[in-house]
Amino acid sequence: MSIYNKILVVADINDDQQPALARAIQLSESSRSESHITFFLSIYDFSYEMTSMLSSDERNAMRRGVVQQREAWMREVAKPYINDAINFEVKVVWHNRPYEAIIGEVFAGEHEIVVKATRKHDILESVIFTPTDWHLLRKCPSPVLLVKNHDWPVNGQILASVHVGSENPTHLDLNDTMVERLKEISSRLNANPILVNTYPVTPANITIELPEFDPASYTDAVRGHHLTTMKALRQKHGLDEEHTRIEQGLPEEVIPNLVKELDAGLVILGTTGRTGLSAVFIGNTAEHVIDKINCDVLALKPSGYISPLDPKQ
Repeated sequence: MSIYNKILVVADINDDQQPALARAIQLSESSRSESHITFFLSIYDFSYEMTSMLSSDERNAMRRGVVQQREAWMREVAKPYINDAINFEVKVVWHNRPYEAIIGEVFAGEHEIVVKATRKHDILESVIFTPTDWHLLRKCPSPVLLVKNHDWPVNGQILASVHVGSENPTHLDLNDTMVERLKEISSRLNANPILVNTYPVTPANITIELPEFDPASYTDAVRGHHLTTMKALRQKHGLDEEHTRIEQGLPEEVIPNLVKELDAGLVILGTTGRTGLSAVFIGNTAEHVIDKINCDVLALKPSGYISPLDPKQ
């Protein structure tokens, strides 16, 4: 069956090509039940709010006219992508904060995933994530798939960055969720699933402060622990050893290198959705990784995550 049946696709207002919509179609294929895709756009023009010479009704009429124009454009650009097997609708809202509008629609429509395109900077040759992307990664209650304008490779590589060194129940549960999504998407695309885990380098200050400390033995012990826990995770989900990679180093260094080495089309990451000052000063490991990889990213939240924009809060 389909991995996600209710999909919210964020339209790219700056391009007639819609890679996010194409990707959503791929996710919805081979479903035993009818898939529902909502093609969504949040628009806002402050000049319409400043037209003091017009009455409130006249300003509302102008906004409705802009919304209807955008709806017509979205239906036109969607034609190459949609088919009769998909329940498809277009929705345009007037809102000055796109990420709030998107997350509000997730709650209102009970969407199972948000799919949004990212941009590639021609000079830097890397994907540039917008403020809206970061807000969605931190605050959206559903999974967020950020895509670039390319096809997912058949028989390609899909990575899932798991955290097997933790005993935190939240991390353990998130590991299971990531592995299940990895298997489902890999099966759909006939791709090769790879579980990736990193373990830390021995701190240099320990060897200085403790002359009798053996860094080689410590590193071997840490690696051995990660190998054991990774084996337990892969066996739990029926994966062979060849589908795992355990590397020494920081995730934000190891994952981008593996993406390049394996020419991966998608990376699955877990994000805790940290917000506020903790996000500013500490940051999320997933966000440090995302900022350095040049492929699609599927970001998953842990079970029980509560969005700060949840209308029930």
